[in-house]
Amino acid sequence: MTNRTHGPLFAVVGPGAVGGLVAAFLQRAGHEVVLVGRPGTARRVSEHGLEIVTDRYGDWHAPLRATTTVPRGACVLVAVKAEGLAAVVGSVAAARPREVLSLLNGVEHMATLRGALAVDGDGGGPGVTAVAGASYAGETLRTGSGPDTAMTVRHRGDLLRITVPAAAADLDVVRALRDTDIEVATAGSEAEVLWSKLRFLAPLALLTSVHRTGIGEALDADPALTADVLGEVAAVATAEGVATTPDDLRAILGGFPPTMRSSLQADLAVGRLGELDAIGGAVARCGAQRGVPTPTIERTVDRLHRGVG
Repeated sequence: MTNRTHGPLFAVVGPGAVGGLVAAFLQRAGHEVVLVGRPGTARRVSEHGLEIVTDRYGDWHAPLRATTTVPRGACVLVAVKAEGLAAVVGSVAAARPREVLSLLNGVEHMATLRGALAVDGDGGGPGVTAVAGASYAGETLRTGSGPDTAMTVRHRGDLLRITVPAAAADLDVVRALRDTDIEVATAGSEAEVLWSKLRFLAPLALLTSVHRTGIGEALDADPALTADVLGEVAAVATAEGVATTPDDLRAILGGFPPTMRSSLQADLAVGRLGELDAIGGAVARCGAQRGVPTPTIERTVDRLHRGVG
């Protein structure tokens, strides 16, 4: 492990599965890192650390430090779910961070971040070097209950990738991620990075949630619904600059393990709306802005929303 105590401080906001795993990898690579979360979670992490369990990268105990506020001037990775952004964006802005890299799903959160940080689309702003939206790929979950035990972050399979826009390739936080075992890919503009994920995440989340099953069964459960959802998502993604066909999406989804389910499905099952609006709602709103009709997506989002209500 390289001693990097004189390097920048990296603050990972959101000590969930993704945030916890990324923080643990950064720490294992020798970087100074702190997790930022709610009081109970921060105390638990500070006292017990995290247990990291992976299929590919080994298992280890990560004695991470945690706090409830973002340290001033830190390089920040935002890893909360989209519905949790409003609760943390003020703390992020108050810290006047050097850099902010978002790992949230969806596309609309970047306007929220830039608005709170008074940052324009090119990344400039008072006290901020850069703000960029990235995408995370990997099957990761956090388990463990009880305030007196360590939480476990479980990463399954081989896929573990963070994709950043080309303009963010030289950020300190991206350089630090390259020191870890996480694959870091660079691909085009921020919109291209975010839409390249949202275009398959939206049908994955909506179809598995509607049918309450894995993506393999969900794709075939209602052929007409599947065709309409894939067609509408592909049309919106294409209008947003990521050329996509329904066949492209079916091929991507068909390449996943048939039993794969979405985190949205898990949230809805326990009565939480989760990222329904940030995923399905965002596609519909972007379609409206681009003049692309999305009636099936709108009906599906409403159906799932009413199922929780």
